[in-house]
Amino acid sequence: MCKHTYMVTKTITITLEAYNRLKQLKKDEKESFSEIIIRITPERKSLSDVLSHYEPNMDLAMSIKKTSEEMRSSTMREVLF
Repeated sequence: MCKHTYMVTKTITITLEAYNRLKQLKKDEKESFSEIIIRITPERKSLSDVLSHYEPNMDLAMSIKKTSEEMRSSTMREVLF
């Protein structure tokens, strides 16, 4: 039985300056630009995931709760230009 693995790729356009900066970040010649981007950019995490790495802090918890309540009760306004 023969098994094929396909890798989906996307082509992006970057400036020469961006290319040179990425190239400088290479650990070695074998590291791909995709590997560099994955290494230097964090995965999105929920606030609870981030906070789970810290000791409990009641002041921070109350501040987050207050801000969350304010954001939920606020309304969007239309701005005309």
